[in-house]
Amino acid sequence: MTADRSDPRALPPDVPEPVDDGAAKHLRGGKLPPIELASTEGDTVNLAELARFPHVLFFYPRTGVPGEPPGETWNRLPGARGCTPQSLGFRALHAEFQRRGVEVFGVSTQTTEYQRAFRARESIPFHFLSDADLALARGMKLPTFEFPVASGGPTTLLRRMGWFIDTGVIEELWYPVFPPDQHARRVLDWLDAHPR
Repeated sequence: MTADRSDPRALPPDVPEPVDDGAAKHLRGGKLPPIELASTEGDTVNLAELARFPHVLFFYPRTGVPGEPPGETWNRLPGARGCTPQSLGFRALHAEFQRRGVEVFGVSTQTTEYQRAFRARESIPFHFLSDADLALARGMKLPTFEFPVASGGPTTLLRRMGWFIDTGVIEELWYPVFPPDQHARRVLDWLDAHPR
């Protein structure tokens, strides 16, 4: 049985794999800047203050909405399709991250309102951070791409990646991420191989 290409929760087997273009290599070992991002918790998070305990930040372009097919242009764009499966992977393993003392945030350029609706719809236990004004994307020169979107944020979208942060430093970097639905498992495997 093949995946439903119109369901954002499904990952079709033929989505193209992204290649490492080197656009994130400058981030490994970098210190988080004092940039504040709006959180779905209703406040803002100053990234420089995440030094208090370990965090995983996973970045994604934009989550889809059930009943609103992403379209074949999106499906054919390497690294675009799979944001909902990526988030659901972290949802499924959230208790494992908590057991290891690691907090998780999802990050996109979508608005907080859009992220909040997604979080409620999919019963996500962790929070999301919005870089809708592109302060983080521009401030840290994050890998991005342009895609026309009708609503929910700017047309500048973040490329999929992940950071493990400890003492305010990006200690480990995953880029590119593929397949997106296995991202959380890969991060947990790395954490188990690098105990605190």
